[in-house]
Amino acid sequence: MKILVKSARIVDNESPYNNKVMDILVENGLIAEIAPEIKVKKADLEIKFENLHISQGWFDSSVSFGEPGFEERETLKNGLKTAAKSGFTAIALNPGNDPVTDNTGAVTYLKNKAEKQPVTLLPIGALTRKSEGRDMAELYDMQQAGAVAFGDFKKPVSNPNLLKLALQYSQNFDGLVMSFPQEDRIALQGQVNEHENSTQLGLKGIPALAEELQIIRDLYILEYTGGKLHIPTISTAKSVELIRDAKERGLDVSCSVAIHNLFFTDEMLHEFDTNAKVLPPLRTKSDIKALIAGVKDETIDMITCDHIPMDSEHKKVEFDNALFGTLGLESALGALLQLFSIKTTVKLLTSGKWRFGLGEGVIDEGLPANFSFFNPEGEYTFQKEHILSASKNSLFLGKKLKGKVHGILVGEEYLAS
Repeated sequence: MKILVKSARIVDNESPYNNKVMDILVENGLIAEIAPEIKVKKADLEIKFENLHISQGWFDSSVSFGEPGFEERETLKNGLKTAAKSGFTAIALNPGNDPVTDNTGAVTYLKNKAEKQPVTLLPIGALTRKSEGRDMAELYDMQQAGAVAFGDFKKPVSNPNLLKLALQYSQNFDGLVMSFPQEDRIALQGQVNEHENSTQLGLKGIPALAEELQIIRDLYILEYTGGKLHIPTISTAKSVELIRDAKERGLDVSCSVAIHNLFFTDEMLHEFDTNAKVLPPLRTKSDIKALIAGVKDETIDMITCDHIPMDSEHKKVEFDNALFGTLGLESALGALLQLFSIKTTVKLLTSGKWRFGLGEGVIDEGLPANFSFFNPEGEYTFQKEHILSASKNSLFLGKKLKGKVHGILVGEEYLAS
C-alpha cells in the first residue's frame, strides 16, 4: 500500500528533515522516500491539507477511560478513537477502573481489546492489590503481560515501607514505580487548592504542603533504595524545586504536569464549575510560572492531558459531591499552542516515550510511519461539538484555543480527525 503525504512541514528535532516542507511516501508501513516533490503513478491514499505540519506520533502518560466497569463514562474503543482524532498514537492507560488493573488477566484484557486499534495502549498496572494500599500487586507478572509501569491512580502510597519494597523489588526487572504526590493526612477531604479563594468560597482546601511533603518522603526513599520513580501530575512551585534538586543529585526520578495546571489558576473556582474540580487542584499564578519554567528547563519530563471522562451524574451535582477529573485529549494541542511555540509544543507532545518503553519514531527514510498531522494556525473557541469523548466534562469549554489536528498515520492505517 502506498500513502503519499504532500507538502508537510516536518517538526522533529531528531530528523535530518526538521523544519523542511517535504513530500513523504509511505510504502507497506515504512517511510520509503522523503523529498521536496514525489511523483507516483498511483497512490492508494494522498494526505494533503493547507499548512500541513507533521511530527512524530504524540504520547500521553496519564489517560483514563471507563471500561471495564464504567462504560457509561467511556469505552476503550471510543476512547482510543478519541485519542487518535486528537493526534495521539500512544497512550498509557491508568488502572483506575473496576476491576482495578492489578493482575495479568486485567492487563491482557486491555491489550487484547486495543490490539487492532491504530493507537498503542500501554497499560499501567496497580501498585497494590485493588489499589487499596496494603499488599503489593503482581508487578513482575503484569510487566510480562505488557504493563509499562505500576501505580495506584490518584492514590498516594501511604505506607513508606511499601514504597521502599516496591522500588527495591522492581529493580529486578527494571520496573517503573509511580507514586501520586499527596499526603492524605494533610489533604484530608480537601476539594480545591488551599488559598484565599478557597476561604472566600467556603471550600475545603488541599494545601501545597500535602503534595510537597509526599514528594520529599518519596525522594528520600528513592535515594535509599535506588530504582526508577515517576511522580505524576505535580502542581506546585516547591515540587519543581524538589525534583530539580533530586535530579542534580543523580536520582532516577521523572515527573509530569497536567496541561490544565499550566493553563488555569484557582480563580476558576468562582464559577463553581465542577469541571474545574481536578486532582491535584488548580493552584496559583506563581505555581503556574514555576511549572512552565520547569517544563522549559526539562525538570518536568512530560506533560499529560490527565484525561478523565466523568459522566454528568457525577459532575452536575454540588461542588463538594462532584468527582475529580476533566477531559484533556481533544484540547491538548489547542491549549499548548496558546502557551508555547510550535517547536516546544511538539516536543512536549512527544516527550516521555522513553520513560514508558516506547521508541522515539524519528521521521526518516526506512523507518516505520508513526505520524501526527496538524495545522498550528487559527484560533477557535472550544465547544461541545469539539468533544469526541462519551462524557463532556471539559474544563476548556468556552476557552480560546489554537490550531487543528488532522489525524494520525500508524503504519498503513490513517485515521482522520
